[in-house]
Amino acid sequence: MRQEPAPLSRHLRIRQDRGHTVLEFRGEIDIAAAAEIAPHLDRATARPEARVVIDLTRVEFFDCSGLRLLYRARSRVLERHGRVLLVCTHPLTLRVLRITGLARLLPPQPTLDAAMTLPEATSGPV
Repeated sequence: MRQEPAPLSRHLRIRQDRGHTVLEFRGEIDIAAAAEIAPHLDRATARPEARVVIDLTRVEFFDCSGLRLLYRARSRVLERHGRVLLVCTHPLTLRVLRITGLARLLPPQPTLDAAMTLPEATSGPV
């Protein structure tokens, strides 16, 4: 069942979709946006066995603050035996993910549907 996104901030919307919590990052994800997003991300990743999708398709700019958010989300979800997936298509963001090695830990998918249909074992190595 899909639920309409709750506008938590101008940089983040959260919704439920097919048993996953979808964190939709929006706009420019820099240090100020990361500070705004972090408390919501922590709440969404605090549950045991959480199933989280981070959707970056509406992101225009993404710096190291955004990378820290992704790594934090991944670590928190995996600590609690959950699953975290990433959706990203922006060429520059994909390049940053590849260069930093985060793409190996959190393989980006081209669409939300593609991410949600992945087998459970593809959430990335611990």
